[in-house]
Amino acid sequence: MGIVLSTLVLSITSCKKDNIANPKPPEVLKNDINLSTNATFGTYLSNKQGLTLYMFANDADGISSCTGGCESVWPAFTADLTTAKLDAGLIAADFATITTASGKKQVTYKGWPLYTYSPSSNDDYGNPVNKPETAGSTTGDGMGGIWFIAKPDYTIMFANKQLTGLDGNIYKSDYTIGIGKTIYFTNGAGRTIYTFAVDSFNVNKFTKADFSNNTIFPIYEQEKIVVPSALNKTLFGTITVAGRKQMTYKGWPLYHFGQDAVRGSNKAVSVPIAGKWPVAVKDIVEAAR
Repeated sequence: MGIVLSTLVLSITSCKKDNIANPKPPEVLKNDINLSTNATFGTYLSNKQGLTLYMFANDADGISSCTGGCESVWPAFTADLTTAKLDAGLIAADFATITTASGKKQVTYKGWPLYTYSPSSNDDYGNPVNKPETAGSTTGDGMGGIWFIAKPDYTIMFANKQLTGLDGNIYKSDYTIGIGKTIYFTNGAGRTIYTFAVDSFNVNKFTKADFSNNTIFPIYEQEKIVVPSALNKTLFGTITVAGRKQMTYKGWPLYHFGQDAVRGSNKAVSVPIAGKWPVAVKDIVEAAR
């Protein structure tokens, strides 16, 4: 009897080990990069196995900043773009690759490095492991307020960056000099979005009627509103400025800065003094009426 029980235990143990070593492979989809849909998020990007792809607010400058332990939870999405098959709704020119700090060739979309999500769990023996979320799951969205599902048509995204003014000084979120990241709005391409402290509710007090100063602080000309899940879409709107549409948030007209030469740059925070042109943030107080 003892021999039979021992044999049974060994058999069960062996099966467990085999299941861990040889898990059932996920279903492979037709394309290497796909457009998936669900009721909550609408259209979003997924890989060949149906795993959801994500964007990281810390990467607004287009450089992958997920290193060390972060890479275990958020593996870089890699693919050979020279042979990759794309969903019919995707454009090849929107994709590129960068080399991460650990040497991986990570795929980017519209300049945003892409990731999958592998949350920590335990194996059959209670050991901590990172397992990819199941195909079609979107549990990584909103994680930490800085990880968001990769959608093809964001018109507002988040950056989580140090504010560095045109004057060369670094600023905290309260516009005093000091080290500390601020979570703020960008457009879908990572270009920083600002408000003008002088404006009032749905009133642009900066732009001249002939748009002669629009190159200094260009209005954010956008009518389509596609935002991350952490934002309330109804708080955005548009106004008409000399016949052109400018996006607003909580009544604040939204702008870019002409001297932000690269994505992720936020130089206007010191122009002409700190706080005159603050970056647009989620919790900004509604503009005065």
